[in-house]
Amino acid sequence: MQHFEKLKPVAQLALRWALALIFLYHGYPKLFTHRHAAYAAFPRMGFPWYFALIAGIVECFGGCLLVAGLFTRMAALLLTAEMSIAIWRVGLAHGVGAVGNYEFPLIMAAGAFTVLVLGAGPVSLDRVIFKAKP
Repeated sequence: MQHFEKLKPVAQLALRWALALIFLYHGYPKLFTHRHAAYAAFPRMGFPWYFALIAGIVECFGGCLLVAGLFTRMAALLLTAEMSIAIWRVGLAHGVGAVGNYEFPLIMAAGAFTVLVLGAGPVSLDRVIFKAKP
């Protein structure tokens, strides 16, 4: 089992990059390509229209920070908070048993929380700039 410990940096990098890709995929359109659709959708979910802009910023720029491993814990904190709000305000509106309504934000929140707790890992700008320990 000790050889799996040696893979921990690769696992942290893979998790960071996978989360970043998904957050970028969902955040970019909110800011640059499908803004008006997002601005119209958020009020139907009970949020002001400008929350679409906030979500796009958090997802897009948070994803960029995760890719680089820069300010990783702060980005992960914001992403965890955003997904938690999505679960609470949108997904759980149909009840806890309706897992299909909140499974995506749940796994994204869990992944972002894991990055928040574990940090960026050794393959990151956080390690280079701030001399952070793994």
